[in-house]
Amino acid sequence: MIKLLQPRLFLTSIFDLDLARLHDHGVRGLIMDLDNTLVGWNRPDLSQELKIWFQDVRAHGFKMCIVSNNMTERVEQFAEKVGVMAIPKAAKPRRRSFRLAMRKMGTTRHNTAVIGDQVFTDILGGNRLRLFTILVHPIDTHEYWATRLVRRLERYVVRRPHFPQSFSH
Repeated sequence: MIKLLQPRLFLTSIFDLDLARLHDHGVRGLIMDLDNTLVGWNRPDLSQELKIWFQDVRAHGFKMCIVSNNMTERVEQFAEKVGVMAIPKAAKPRRRSFRLAMRKMGTTRHNTAVIGDQVFTDILGGNRLRLFTILVHPIDTHEYWATRLVRRLERYVVRRPHFPQSFSH
């Protein structure tokens, strides 16, 4: 069970992701969480740095899909701003939304990575399908009350500095 909760890669933020290396290792699709992975929780803002990051991801040839447990309007408005596909109310860590994202992107479990800030939703969901999982630090401490409770449990399960930094499947 503990193995299902461990990401393949741990980074401080999405901006630390080596896109060229990820692409060289065969990844072609990115399933991304929204809140506290791309932007702060329930924040509509899109920084210039994030706009450039999305351009860089596209330039490397990745397909992208935001998969979020947040409400439809918020997720779809953000996805439209950045020009990517989205699946709101995803019920992560259930596998259905991850499979749907791969279908939308035209990718498989062998060439898809999941990027998120939560172990019990993003990482568990991705690992259940044997996707390449990447855990990032939450952008902000402002979060949904239930997420704050789950973070306490995460601290006992996850030893973030000890995660592997490799891309091997």
